[in-house]
Amino acid sequence: MGNRKRSMEKMSKIDLLYEDNHILIAVKPPNMLTQGDQTGDRDMLAALKEDLKIRHNKPGNVFLGMVHRLDRPVGGVMVFAKTSKAASRLSEQIRNRQFDKTYLAVVHGVPEKTFGTLEHYLAKNEKANYVNIVDPLHNKNGEAKRAVLDYTLRASSAGISLVNIKLHTGRPHQIRVQMAAIGNPLYGDQKYGSGLNKPGMQLALWSSEIGFEHPTLKERMSFKSTPPSIYPWSEFVVI
Repeated sequence: MGNRKRSMEKMSKIDLLYEDNHILIAVKPPNMLTQGDQTGDRDMLAALKEDLKIRHNKPGNVFLGMVHRLDRPVGGVMVFAKTSKAASRLSEQIRNRQFDKTYLAVVHGVPEKTFGTLEHYLAKNEKANYVNIVDPLHNKNGEAKRAVLDYTLRASSAGISLVNIKLHTGRPHQIRVQMAAIGNPLYGDQKYGSGLNKPGMQLALWSSEIGFEHPTLKERMSFKSTPPSIYPWSEFVVI
């Protein structure tokens, strides 16, 4: 019990939804790194590894594979692989688009259409950490990657809207760039909606559901998470 208590204290605010011998499902808090970077700030991968080491009394290094990412400001449900076999099979599902990713977002304004499919070609400037939309006719060197998502308007209130987003591709900043492109930048997005958002506003983007085939059981599984009941999420009934 003592190890468990110390582990959960260190985890603080990282909710575990499911765990077996092959996968671990956790909820990433907003503004936490998925994986460590040059800032040295706390990250999900390291925190979960430490938790596993303490709870299971594992000596040495703990294996935990990261098969997908969330941008730092984004919160929500993620899956991690506890074995190399699970990591390989989950990554293959992502490559083959058999891994479902659904998000909730609060955007400025009301989308012109209540539902639709957005398709763009996106190129990332690594140095500036900024993604641009590229005309496919001018994508001769292939640097821009095709990005596709479906969105559905769920509700609107006081100049903002709640939308459901299903990703078909997983490009950097994809949801943020594509929603801004149709005139509905995400609430709190300083990078792609600076004209409407002020410093200090939290990006309202949440990984609400993931679905995949269990890497060894071969059963389809899905896991959900709801955003915190704070503004702007509190303007809507989020289920």
